[in-house]
Amino acid sequence: MKRYTLPQLPYEYNALEPYIDAKTMEIHHTKHHATYIDKLNAALDKYPHLYELSLEHLLANLATLPEDIRTVVRNNGGGHYNHSLFWKILGGRGELPGGKLLEAIRNKFGTVETFIDEFSNAALNRFGSGWA
Repeated sequence: MKRYTLPQLPYEYNALEPYIDAKTMEIHHTKHHATYIDKLNAALDKYPHLYELSLEHLLANLATLPEDIRTVVRNNGGGHYNHSLFWKILGGRGELPGGKLLEAIRNKFGTVETFIDEFSNAALNRFGSGWA
C-alpha cells in the first residue's frame, strides 16, 4: 500500500521572500498541505486497493469511488494535487517560458507581455481565494 506523503519543497521556505514570507510558506506546507494528505489517506485507508490508482485517476473518476469517500477524495485529493502544483510553479527563477508553452502563449495572446498583463489583471480582480 503506497500512502500519500508530503513532498519536499524544491527550495527553502524563505526562497520566495519578499513576495511570500517564510512563515506563510511553512504553514501552507506543513499544516495545510499535510492536512490534505492526512485526510486523503484516512479516506483511502478504508479501501486500500484505491492506492493502486494514481491521484489523477481518482480525481478524474470520482463517480466510480465509494460514495462515503467521494467528497473527501475530491476536496483533499484536489488540495494535495493543487498544492503540489503550487510548489512547483512558484519555484521558478523568473525565466520566460519556452517551447510549447511559449508557442501557446503567443498564439493566444500575441506576446508574453500581453499575457502577463491579462493574467495580472485577472488575478487582481479575483474575489477571495482562487486561481487566475
